[in-house]
Amino acid sequence: MHNFLKKIFSTKKPVPEDIAFDAVPAWLTGRESSAKESLVAGTREPMDMIKNGIAGLHLTINNIAGTEHDPAIHPKLKTIAKNSLPQFVKAMKGSLARDLPEDPEEFYAVAVECAKSCINSTRGQGRYLQAIFPEEMKTVRTGIDEIGHGINTINPLIAAYRKEMDEVEAARRLFDEVINLRMDYGKSDEKLQRAHARIAELESRSAAIVQELGALPQDPRMSEIDAQKNAIADLARQRDEVVRTYSALSMTASHVFRKAEKIASRQRHPTEISILNTAMELLSDHDIPDREQLDAALTAACPVAERMISSGEVLLKNKEERALFSDTAGFRGDICTAGSVLKELEENCRKAEAALSTHPLITKMQSLEREKTQILAMLVKEKQALAELQEWRAKTSDRIPELLLELREKIMGMSEGNVQLQMNDPAPS
Repeated sequence: MHNFLKKIFSTKKPVPEDIAFDAVPAWLTGRESSAKESLVAGTREPMDMIKNGIAGLHLTINNIAGTEHDPAIHPKLKTIAKNSLPQFVKAMKGSLARDLPEDPEEFYAVAVECAKSCINSTRGQGRYLQAIFPEEMKTVRTGIDEIGHGINTINPLIAAYRKEMDEVEAARRLFDEVINLRMDYGKSDEKLQRAHARIAELESRSAAIVQELGALPQDPRMSEIDAQKNAIADLARQRDEVVRTYSALSMTASHVFRKAEKIASRQRHPTEISILNTAMELLSDHDIPDREQLDAALTAACPVAERMISSGEVLLKNKEERALFSDTAGFRGDICTAGSVLKELEENCRKAEAALSTHPLITKMQSLEREKTQILAMLVKEKQALAELQEWRAKTSDRIPELLLELREKIMGMSEGNVQLQMNDPAPS
């Protein structure tokens, strides 16, 4: 007897039922089905009440539409009734003609709209009919009240059902997120292996290139390259010396020609101006002019300058100018020869540099350097991608247990502590 009473009055909570992670979808589906069944069962009676209220209103409205007016009522009321009654009847019949679905949620929405429309019609055209059809309008209000009572009865049932559905959907989202994260984590294992393999391959190739580049100075062909470089350097020195000679002659002559051109401009001698300008343009050109073209231009320009020097119109300021214009024939020969030699030296330098650049050892060295640069850039990207992947895996590894705990608490709350999720399902590592 004591044990029997102890069982009845015991406050000890029952041990929660454990469910595995894989059983969660079926459990949630069961909750959905149970909630739907409870909603259907709980709303059956109030739905019948609403249907009866609507049927009663149909009958009342039909009766009002066919009722004769009391002959004793005031003529003004008759006029009001004549104008308002058809509109009221039409509005009420339109409100009551809605199809009522079998689904409780859909039924509820239609019933609410029906009640609102009926109330609006009663407060609108219906208020003018109160004095003419007092009993009938009272019956209309009673029918509307019956619909409203049914709606009020359904309202908390719908709210509870929707709350349950929201809980189920939230739990399902948590479950799906765990599944998706586990799938992505599993796929990331292969990505991690491929990333490490690519990095190892790139680092191995980079080390091999460094070794190859380090061995190139000992290659016997390096003496050939050194000899070519020395030859290029010697040609460059000769070219630079000729450039200095050509530039000095060119600048000295151009300075005197410019003074002569100013004199010719003041004297308005267009032919002399043109001759002097042609010579100065050739002397200042970045490209060395042809020997014949340069000699012809200087042959025409020098006499013009010499005439102005002799007349005192152009003054020579330094020994370079005096030396140059004391022997213009020698000047023409020197600068034209310097130009020809300079062009030849530049061509020789270009050929020598091209030959050096195409030397097999240089080509190999440049190719290795380019490949090394590309590999180093690829390594930076691969290591960055690997770091991002490892960071994502670490966050996901922490996130999955958090989601499982959140799902467990959600299930415990939904079941009022009667069901709990097993937590022996390890997170990825």
